[in-house]
Amino acid sequence: MANTAAALHILVKHQDKAEDILAQLKKGAKFQTLAKKYSNCPSGKKGGDLGEFKRGQMVPAFDKVCFNGELIKPHLVKTKFGWHIIKVLYRL
Repeated sequence: MANTAAALHILVKHQDKAEDILAQLKKGAKFQTLAKKYSNCPSGKKGGDLGEFKRGQMVPAFDKVCFNGELIKPHLVKTKFGWHIIKVLYRL
C-alpha cells in the first residue's frame, strides 16, 4: 500500500467553476496553466504542484482520491476548503 503521493490541484469556491475547468482539461487544456489562472490555493502559482505528501496529511476526501483514485485522470472533490480538481501524478 502506498504511503506517499504527489499531486497537482486546482482549488475553487464553486462547483460550476470546477466543472468548467474539468471540461477545459478534457478538451486538452494544460493543468498547470489553469491552476495558475483559477486556483485559490497558494500552490496555484506553482501550477498547482503540491509535491509529495504522506497519507493522512490532507483532509480525508482529498486523501482518499490521492491514495485510491486513478493516476493522471483529473478528479473532482469537495472539501471544507471548496472544490478541488486533483491530478495524482504518482504514489510510492
